[in-house]
Amino acid sequence: MSSAPPAEAPVRSALATTAGQPTAYSLPDVVCFAHLHWDFVWQRPQHLMSRFAQQGRVFYVEDAFFHDNDEVQPHLELKERQHGLQVVVAHLPNRLRHDAPAADAAQNTLLHAFFQEQNLTNYLFWYYTPMALGKSGGFAPALTVYDCMDELANFKFAPPELREREQQLFRKADLVFTGGHTLYEAKRQQHPDAHPFPSSIDKDHFGQARQPLPEPADQAGIAHPRIGFFGVVDERLDIALLGQLAEAHPEWQFVIIGPVVKIDPATLPQNPNIHYLGGKDYQELPTYLAGWDVATLLFADNESTKFISPTKTPEYLAAGRPVVSTPIRDVVRPYGELNLVQIAATADEFGQAIATALTQTQDADWRRRTDDYLATISWDLTWQQMVELMQAKTKVQ
Repeated sequence: MSSAPPAEAPVRSALATTAGQPTAYSLPDVVCFAHLHWDFVWQRPQHLMSRFAQQGRVFYVEDAFFHDNDEVQPHLELKERQHGLQVVVAHLPNRLRHDAPAADAAQNTLLHAFFQEQNLTNYLFWYYTPMALGKSGGFAPALTVYDCMDELANFKFAPPELREREQQLFRKADLVFTGGHTLYEAKRQQHPDAHPFPSSIDKDHFGQARQPLPEPADQAGIAHPRIGFFGVVDERLDIALLGQLAEAHPEWQFVIIGPVVKIDPATLPQNPNIHYLGGKDYQELPTYLAGWDVATLLFADNESTKFISPTKTPEYLAAGRPVVSTPIRDVVRPYGELNLVQIAATADEFGQAIATALTQTQDADWRRRTDDYLATISWDLTWQQMVELMQAKTKVQ
């Protein structure tokens, strides 16, 4: 087993702020079970767990890695990331790839040994995927949190047993957080202690895009106006809409940033004014945004987008970019209702909205209202409010 040296389990403590007054709190070690790789795209789990890691030990347990042969002995790999956070990956032989119960049992055995090795005795469990229940049985967490960031059962290739596992997790969880208000409205019917925590922002990070920044080499040669999108390119992206816009407006250049997953890249529209630049590091995103004229949320209307609350909405706005979105419910409410983001359902409407957005940076009232709203949200505040709920639940002072 590859791991860090055993350490005493500290009681984490920090200062939160309630009504302007600092409030002390403490929590056990955090063991997070996630379906998203830590090094994939920097999003909700990374924002929250990196903040926990600044206060104490965090173990981020990813899905297992299956080798192509049967000679590999089950073992854990540990990778240290920001603020000492430990990414934990189980390595399993190929014969367990299609035997989920055996794979879960192998991981469970590894995790029990790992907890002993790390002196993990006072800990909480934080779940992003109900599928992790199979490998996390037999433990006694001081608190169990389900941070339901998406309706995973609606995603392409979702395991058929995911809905049943989620019901099991609802019975185990002390607290349920949701990634948006629409998702909260669905989950509050299933758990008595559910709380909405919509996507938030790191304003300072994305605010860099409001100043001139060096142009990335792969974007520098693209003409203006530039209409941008960043995010995972999967079944949620409305590729038909993208193609229609590019066809109707050859004078605009569409910049698409993000890894292509779960869909065939050959199905993406290949118009000469669409530029697929691939995935970028979170730290690089402001340098790309600084060179865009309009940012977009090109989401399709399907089951996988019914409950999403796109993190990129406030990130685009923090970068000072006008935004046009399809009618995703958690974008319409509040951003559309506050006239901070333009909402468009068809290709014609979207094109007209982009044309309007191209002049929106000169609208001082829009800028003021946008900044007033952004002042009310941050990942620090989201994290703090979550911690206060957790503290109240654990009664640890």
